Amino acid sequence: MIGTTLHNTSLRTGRSFDLGKMNLRQLWIAYLTYPTILLYIVLAVISFVVLARNFPGIGATLIAAGAVIAVYPLAWYMIHRFILHGRFLYRMKWTATLWKRIHFDHHQDPHLLDVLFGSPLNTIPTIAIITLPIGYLIGNVGGAAAAMGTGLVITCIYEFFHCIQHLNYKPRMRWIQKMKQRHVLHHFHDEDGNYGITSFVVDRAFGTYYADARARARSPHVFNLGYDLEEANRYPWVMEQTGAPPRDRPDGATSRNAA
Repeated sequence: MIGTTLHNTSLRTGRSFDLGKMNLRQLWIAYLTYPTILLYIVLAVISFVVLARNFPGIGATLIAAGAVIAVYPLAWYMIHRFILHGRFLYRMKWTATLWKRIHFDHHQDPHLLDVLFGSPLNTIPTIAIITLPIGYLIGNVGGAAAAMGTGLVITCIYEFFHCIQHLNYKPRMRWIQKMKQRHVLHHFHDEDGNYGITSFVVDRAFGTYYADARARARSPHVFNLGYDLEEANRYPWVMEQTGAPPRDRPDGATSRNAA
């Protein structure tokens, strides 16, 4: 069972939190009532209130928001590729639990909504680090607020499309279909590519984009991110948290067709 895989009794692992068993209407309900998303929305509203009280002008506001929109795909790519898929976090006891939560659990079972969303304790500081300096340089406090609010809104959009990519649902729009197919390849064929969520422009620029399974061999680490049994024996802290050896496929992966 999913709960056994992740060994986390706080996770809500019923049908309502398994994207492989949900339709689009159920996703909307789960998404719009999920505490993490509600927190992002509240913080975005607060950011825009701060912006209104420290308005730096329409030009500075638009430039700050535009800069964040431009930087976000690159920032996400670098974090996803070099931190979330890096192997250094699980090799240190004090960061192993963090790595397990922020990405290992998601690859062990890509359909589980609870671990698809990042923990706000990790995501909000990251958003702030990316956006606040950009906005402040452009428009002081107001610019920083505009940048932070924009970052939070983009994060909500990213998270929704990320859900769509793991949902038991075929989008009607072709561009969303292609986006979903590329991300499914990342989770079920080769994890060392297609790091983008809504855009794969940066993947193309860095040579990590691939369009279909014929482009490269299937990775043996697509579900465990390199944390296989050999690594788990050397660095046991993640395995101790899961209560079981790392799996080479998520629960139900062979029977689900996310594409």
